Amino acid sequence: MSEPAPAIRLGTATGRGTLAAAVLASGMVFLDSTVVNVALPRLGAELGASVAGLQWTVNGYLLTLAAFVLLGGALGDRFGRRRIFLLGVIWFTVASILCGLALRTDWLVAARFLQGAGGALLAPGSLSLLQASFHPDDRAKVIGAWSGLSGVSTALGPFVGGWLIDALSWRWIFFLNLPLAVLVVLAAVRWVPESRDESATRTRGPGRRGRRFDVAGAVLGAIALAGITYALVEAPGRGLHSPQVAVAALVAVLAAVVFVLLERRRGETAMLPTGLFGSRLFSVLNVFTVLVYAALGGFTFFFAVYLQNVVGWSAFLTGIALLPMTVLLLVGSPAAGALSAKIGPRLPLTVGPVLAAAGLLVLREVEPGASYWRQVLPGVALFGAGLTLVVAPLTASVLAAVADRFAGVASGFNNAASRVGGLLAVAALPLLVGLSGTGYEQHAELAAAYRGALLWCAGLLVVGAAIAAVLVHRPTRKPPPAQPCHSLPVSTPR
Repeated sequence: MSEPAPAIRLGTATGRGTLAAAVLASGMVFLDSTVVNVALPRLGAELGASVAGLQWTVNGYLLTLAAFVLLGGALGDRFGRRRIFLLGVIWFTVASILCGLALRTDWLVAARFLQGAGGALLAPGSLSLLQASFHPDDRAKVIGAWSGLSGVSTALGPFVGGWLIDALSWRWIFFLNLPLAVLVVLAAVRWVPESRDESATRTRGPGRRGRRFDVAGAVLGAIALAGITYALVEAPGRGLHSPQVAVAALVAVLAAVVFVLLERRRGETAMLPTGLFGSRLFSVLNVFTVLVYAALGGFTFFFAVYLQNVVGWSAFLTGIALLPMTVLLLVGSPAAGALSAKIGPRLPLTVGPVLAAAGLLVLREVEPGASYWRQVLPGVALFGAGLTLVVAPLTASVLAAVADRFAGVASGFNNAASRVGGLLAVAALPLLVGLSGTGYEQHAELAAAYRGALLWCAGLLVVGAAIAAVLVHRPTRKPPPAQPCHSLPVSTPR
């Protein structure tokens, strides 16, 4: 029995309702990811958080989201995409409420771990619902609308979040998800059809594909990420030679080794088929992704805290400062994708990181009393222009680097790679620049750490540009219809 052909048309009430549910749901994830960095100084002061507490507030979410996003997509394929999508929406919303009610840093961090796991159920479902439900003639329009409207929510995130933080409290950036979730659930129950991959549920018979549910792979990946993150975050306070740090690092290495061996043994039935890395271009592009998104994650973590605690700006003004970057991505990405299709990805992926690095070097010089127009905007614009040259060509090249049947897992892995890049940067940079304890509240200490961190981020971008210049080539086949690999990167959801 094959999966029935999708029949929803965009012009119908069902089509509009299904699109609205997917856009609002992904908008919740994107909105939260773009405003949390802006809220860090306020929630840190109110909860008495250390630098490690701020790191875990960001990384707790990124860790579970990156570790389980592929598993979330597989759950939807097997048990029903709408069912898992709704579970993700409810899970994410409950975790968001717990975040907003947090009275201690450990409470907030635990809730952020839960929120990331909910996002891992929700994020792949919002796009797969559209892919599975709409008529093929409408699918490109629907995915384009989803991408554009979700991008608008990303652009509005810092603006709306900054206003909520100043006018009410940082807690409202999490409470805002409750009314949005109610609308998503009502729309999904009313209009979204259920769908699943029938071959994923088939365990016997001649049509069996042999697909397995790779929970072990997902758990091992999460343990590896958690171990290395814990070691990097806790090393400044406990010392590099402390037993806790050493054990965490050892566990991370062992889990990573077992993960690779397990996935290799399972072949194409694995969560991450290691055969994908037989494509040198796919491997190179994912290394490039980690470097670029590490620079992005490190920059946004330090920039928002620096603008508020050293330059003296409000959360609202800090959110506005980041807005041009997202606007450039929204407006310029289609043109960058078209340019890459015409001339190949090497030049955009080489020039883009260099421009972004130049923007970071400009922003290193921002000081108290800085003019937004003369000192902040030029750097943000350069950084945003550089990212605009990267995101669309990178997405298309990743999808074109593997066979069509692996497009979903390739896109999902590249999304996870972008989040891992941000995760590792936020974990490692404070250690590298000597920021720990409550140093983010001390002007001189934070200013020195900020300038050092942006130099590291610029270096990562230059390394990425060098890799692209030497190792990236035009894919040998035309990419499939473009599907976003990442949420638009204002802070690290892709």
